[in-house]
Amino acid sequence: MRVERLAGVKATSWTKTKGGYSSAGRYIVAFEDGSSAFVKWGTDELTARWLRDEYRIYSTLHADFIPTMIAWEDAEHPILILEDLSGGHWPPPWSASQVEEVLRLLENVRHTRMPEEFPVLTSLDDEGLSGWKTVAGDISGFLSLGLVSEAWLTHALSILLKAESEARLEGESLVHTDVRSDNICLMSDRALLIDWNWAKRGNPMLDVVAWLPSLHVEGGPEPWSFDIQEPELIAAVAGFYAAHAYQPANFPGAEPIRQLQLSLLKSLLPWASKALNLPEPDLF
Repeated sequence: MRVERLAGVKATSWTKTKGGYSSAGRYIVAFEDGSSAFVKWGTDELTARWLRDEYRIYSTLHADFIPTMIAWEDAEHPILILEDLSGGHWPPPWSASQVEEVLRLLENVRHTRMPEEFPVLTSLDDEGLSGWKTVAGDISGFLSLGLVSEAWLTHALSILLKAESEARLEGESLVHTDVRSDNICLMSDRALLIDWNWAKRGNPMLDVVAWLPSLHVEGGPEPWSFDIQEPELIAAVAGFYAAHAYQPANFPGAEPIRQLQLSLLKSLLPWASKALNLPEPDLF
């Protein structure tokens, strides 16, 4: 068995893990020496590519906020073996101290500089952060969500488009780009981020702006209660969800993704409106 060969010890049990929005295989594997590990493998061409992208981080960077890699094997169905984090706290629920802990975690990520050859956040279109441009091309899909009136959108759209186009993505920092509670593990001695396949080099505030709406919908503070001086970036992230939440759920696992996108949009729209001095969304 590949996992036993890579780990160098016989497996005694396999436990399928919950979470994740892709079809990648995920198991906690116990070994006969008493150790355990998290095993993830690519089940198709897409998840195999994502896993190779994730391995790029483990082969480039060693940090307390990244799980320890035990083994890697590239193949048609690549395998990544990481330390077992199943004993940690996977929020929610959230406490005030845990929120502060994640903010410190993101500060550590923010101060992690990446090599010049690492992929960068430079193109709004390539990164999907031109959502208001997509909405402007056909407003009917976004309006079908019932969050704003056509009058509100007519007034706000040019301002949102301008802000989105001016969002700062450039930077030298590590950016996870997908910070949500299901990618955050709080251990007794450190906080970690998992699922690094979307990682880039750029403006690290993207991670904070992306995480705060997720925290809010899980019972945490409102994102506008934090002092985030990036109105253009807030607008761009809101636009991403505005352009995706109404799309058809036409691929495996799409329905929960669309539900998540809608819930995050309900937090991001009022935040973007406050940041840009727009009227409150009027159909909430």
